[in-house]
Amino acid sequence: MGCPVLSRFWKGPVSTSAHHITDTATTAAYPSPMRRHLKRYYGNRDLHFITFSCYRRLPLLNSRAARDRFLTVLEQVRRKYDFVIVGCVVMPEHVHLLMSEPEAGDPSLAMQVLKQRTSRGIAHSEPQFWQLRFYDFNVWSARKRIEKLKYMHRNPVTRGLVAAPEDWRWSSYRWYALGEEGPVAVNEGWHEIRLTSKVFSDADIPALSNRRKGPGTLFINSTIPS
Repeated sequence: MGCPVLSRFWKGPVSTSAHHITDTATTAAYPSPMRRHLKRYYGNRDLHFITFSCYRRLPLLNSRAARDRFLTVLEQVRRKYDFVIVGCVVMPEHVHLLMSEPEAGDPSLAMQVLKQRTSRGIAHSEPQFWQLRFYDFNVWSARKRIEKLKYMHRNPVTRGLVAAPEDWRWSSYRWYALGEEGPVAVNEGWHEIRLTSKVFSDADIPALSNRRKGPGTLFINSTIPS
């Protein structure tokens, strides 16, 4: 089963290779195919749900080594541009990120550098590694934040790559469910200016401000606003 977000990138054939954050399925509505002139909305301290795809949606991230390398570079870029990864999943032919706006630059610059570095650092024989541009959805509420996390963490299960979300090492699920640190720091580097009541509920704020609670506590008990 394909990823609905990627319909904005690729209309050709799709490769079919191989609870709190991932509870019952929901159907998310995604926009129609990508317009020629994209509008980016930066500066409001929103989170950004970002999707980008490998060239022609080929499974260039199909190997464990390629996915590992991608996460290593993602962490390097995260530190360089000072943004927070709230959630992520690396699939064989595309990537989803839920991230804050960088303190240095903006999401477009961070994604440009990430794609450049990974295209040089991961072996491939195609004319290019990534499709041009990326899909960016501003996440402005706690409800949307949790919806996007659930969607990302279920993605490998929906695709039939694993039986349970914790079995896919290349996502943020294990951080949330098990408190397990990975190659990319999740919810690391928050600045007080970013803590807004729109995206984070009152229950989230103490966990963001006090890291002594441990990685597995943040968002686990968050409720979706009615």
